[in-house]
Amino acid sequence: MIFLFIVLAVFILFQINKLTNSLCLQKEIPEERQPQIFRTINILITILLISSYVEILFT
Repeated sequence: MIFLFIVLAVFILFQINKLTNSLCLQKEIPEERQPQIFRTINILITILLISSYVEILFT
């Protein structure tokens, strides 16, 4: 179960990063702001994935 969740989490993070890159290109966000946007989104998605794993683990 843990291995499957980790594989899916990595896939989700990869897809979110692709979508974030598309957003940055479409909205023409300056290069100096992009790392901050990627970092924020990755942290939030990681928190979401960890909390969903904990919820699945304890229910």
